[in-house]
Amino acid sequence: MKYLLLSYTPASDWDAETADEPTPDALEAFAAYQKFQEELEASGEFVTSEGLGHPAVSVTVRKSEGGVVATDGPYAELKEVLASFAVIDVASQDRAVEIVSRMVEVLGEPMEIRPIMGENFAG
Repeated sequence: MKYLLLSYTPASDWDAETADEPTPDALEAFAAYQKFQEELEASGEFVTSEGLGHPAVSVTVRKSEGGVVATDGPYAELKEVLASFAVIDVASQDRAVEIVSRMVEVLGEPMEIRPIMGENFAG
């Protein structure tokens, strides 16, 4: 079963990490994440992973009474921002939780696990 892993980071850290020079903590976290990715590639459970652009360059599209509207970021008072995603293909949700628990332990930031719906929206 495929799972989408959503990685969040504090908004203040995001601003520091996207500066011209990454902080030592950001470099250490990136190296740790790369080790997890290599492990999942070796086990055949890794599908893909990407970092995301800064929230300030995001666009949200919503339906409103006046029609469909696109609004720019940044958004007010963000405490945490979605920083990256990964897709894994594992045998069970328990395995996904096992993988993500190890990542959160090392990286210290929350992650969300969502099943990716298959054909006909079957999990």
